Amino acid sequence: MKIEISIKETAQLIKEIEQKPAKILEMVKVEMPKVLGEYLTEMMKVELTRFLGRQPYERVEGGESNHRNGYYPRTVILKGLGEVPVEMPRDRKGEFETQVIPRSQRYEDELKQDIAVLFLSGVSTRTLEMISTRLLGHKISAGEVSRCSKKLVQAIEEWRNRDLSALKFKYLFCDGVYFEMRLARSIEKVSVLVVIGVAENGQKQVIGLQSGDKESATNWRELFKDLKSRGLDSQTVTLGIMDGLPGLEKVFREEFPKGKVQRCQVHVMRNVLAKVPQKLKQKVADDIRSIFYASSRPKALEFWGKFTERWQKEIPSAVKCLQNSLDSCLTFFDFPQEEWISLRTTNVIERLNKEFKRRTKPMEIVAGENACYTLLAFISIKMEIYWRSNPVGKVRYNLPSLRSLIQGNFTQSC
Repeated sequence: MKIEISIKETAQLIKEIEQKPAKILEMVKVEMPKVLGEYLTEMMKVELTRFLGRQPYERVEGGESNHRNGYYPRTVILKGLGEVPVEMPRDRKGEFETQVIPRSQRYEDELKQDIAVLFLSGVSTRTLEMISTRLLGHKISAGEVSRCSKKLVQAIEEWRNRDLSALKFKYLFCDGVYFEMRLARSIEKVSVLVVIGVAENGQKQVIGLQSGDKESATNWRELFKDLKSRGLDSQTVTLGIMDGLPGLEKVFREEFPKGKVQRCQVHVMRNVLAKVPQKLKQKVADDIRSIFYASSRPKALEFWGKFTERWQKEIPSAVKCLQNSLDSCLTFFDFPQEEWISLRTTNVIERLNKEFKRRTKPMEIVAGENACYTLLAFISIKMEIYWRSNPVGKVRYNLPSLRSLIQGNFTQSC
């Protein structure tokens, strides 16, 4: 079809564009989907011609043959263009399947990935549904967002079960986190076990994400065995940092013969202070910090002796509670001093768990185990990117906040 535009019409169009520059963009947005749709339709027509082996209206002599059978309308969503209308050609026998736009495909692959990344980054399905019309030219339902995210399940499983033999991990941070999860048409509180490994160069990686009861020693043993089956060398693991979960320390020592245990000092302090009257909490906490942040193990034991003398009569239960965990709280002294600030507590894994909770809070309920793994893996990978600039043992002591933390509030002078 030949289109002719008069000089007068051209001049009028240019004048309108000069007065309203955005008009040209509006024209493009209106025309481009239509033009592209026609182009895709023509491609599928050619594809059908090759499938049938003859041109339209070309006769075939002898025998029954397949024929064209018209078209049916359909739309496909393309990034930057929104809904593109196409005419899908079909054959009489229903044998033709176009490869240009597969039958089940409503979005281009790149757009599916963008939708999934927006969802995993924290944009809820309801919000995506609200903004999708303006951003994509098509309203995306919550179900469509979920289907786009499911495409990542295979990649997530490959990452979660990846080979670990390429790196030598020396420390393991272990903890569990609870989620409200939909299982078998009911809502259950499910625990996910998390292990962060620290390689010899100080880099941190999430190497274990597995559903299981965090209070169960058997579940932790299964997770450790799974890590070893994926290539984790048990002989290189020298320390496990944990919060004193029942049976976990024993299982860790059995699975990693060369590994020592560092119990999280923050958790121990909370347990001790729970047995202390309110009016004494501040004084007791200060004395415990003197022990935990001493300059050496002998100095820490010296402060422990003073702590016992001072509080044994008034709060013996608190003293006994600290005594039961003291050795495990001071294990970090056996390792390089520049790593002490990272090894004293489970702050590394607590920070990761906080990100897990922040992302899943808007959802209230996680839609199954696979959905949970997908979210947690995405968050873990984001955290690993941040950790690259903050390896264990490379603490920036020149920062004012760290300087006051180390020199003022916690470190006991000799």
